[in-house]
Amino acid sequence: MSKILIYALLVALVGLFLGPIVFIVLNSFKQKFSISSDPFAVPLGDMWAGFSNYITGIQAQNFFEAILWSFVITIGSVLIIVFLTAMLAYFIMRVKTWWTSLIYYLLVFSMVIPFQMVMFPTVKLADALGLANPVGMMVLYLGFGAGLSVFIFSGFVKSIPLEIEEAAYIDGCSPLTTYFQVVWPILKPVTITVAILNAMWIWNDYLLPYLVIGLSTRFKTIPVVVQQFVGSNGNRDMGALMAMLVLAVVPIIVFYLFAQKHIIEGVVAGSVKG
Repeated sequence: MSKILIYALLVALVGLFLGPIVFIVLNSFKQKFSISSDPFAVPLGDMWAGFSNYITGIQAQNFFEAILWSFVITIGSVLIIVFLTAMLAYFIMRVKTWWTSLIYYLLVFSMVIPFQMVMFPTVKLADALGLANPVGMMVLYLGFGAGLSVFIFSGFVKSIPLEIEEAAYIDGCSPLTTYFQVVWPILKPVTITVAILNAMWIWNDYLLPYLVIGLSTRFKTIPVVVQQFVGSNGNRDMGALMAMLVLAVVPIIVFYLFAQKHIIEGVVAGSVKG
């Protein structure tokens, strides 16, 4: 009886999490009037006509260009975050001074500050420094993502025995050589975890690109473009909106399915060793 209850609970949870995705996919093949009148119906009659939603969405908002800029910003930001925060975490954990401890606690403290508190100063600073472009967005994402990334890396670095690095020094390795040839390979599980978490956050982020890049430039990301299907006075093309939501979530779902094993390995490794 207990196993039946557990399986029933798991099935219910699967339905709870997959329900919104199924809802979006079904409605992406309906005309907007069908979505309004019966949003939970299966689109049997107008399903083929619903393919026009994808064509309309792609043509109306130049969706492929938005996908390109989303990939550029996401991949560039993740690479910068992983590379720099891993080195910083290693330095903080190995060089024990008051100022490295201060840097660590400031980064940890930044995790609890709501974005709304720094939203307007960030936008003003980004505008003054000319950061309304993909490179500028990478710099901003580095600033907002450094806290959590350093925190995760630091917990893992603490578990690496110092004897391994001392053996490398005895063999004649410099600190940089020791880091890249000895420490960096050991950090692989947690590095993949940090990369995946940041990729999912940056790909789906709407508020920061909207505030910094805006609607008038050609560097708009997917969430910003999807939002533009909502017109003035509440008018919206629900069919095209649902279709673009499907195209927006497919890359990150595929990415997560291929990388979920590494997420579990990294979290388990960090919990045991940290």
